[in-house]
Amino acid sequence: MAPAGKAKAKASAPDSGGLSFEASLERLEAVVKSLEAGDIELETALAHFEEGVTLMRACSAQLEAAERRIEVLVAEADGLVAQPFEADEDEDFEAEADEEAG
Repeated sequence: MAPAGKAKAKASAPDSGGLSFEASLERLEAVVKSLEAGDIELETALAHFEEGVTLMRACSAQLEAAERRIEVLVAEADGLVAQPFEADEDEDFEAEADEEAG
């Protein structure tokens, strides 16, 4: 478990340009509508597609991070205690859970 001062819970992913999940999703929806309309030039469509893939990956990463945070909350045996998730702690958390179970 990391000290509280070092804990990091990011609300946005770096791939999304620092946008929140909601802003990334809103932009992704606009990109999809633009592509579905089909009234843009090929190069513009390719640029929009690339942006859409980047936004989709960022949204997916943010959802996965939220899911891991929820799993940390649910896994706490003595009650729900918020523990910010850090990517480097993933193995540490699994090891602690194994020690407590065994």
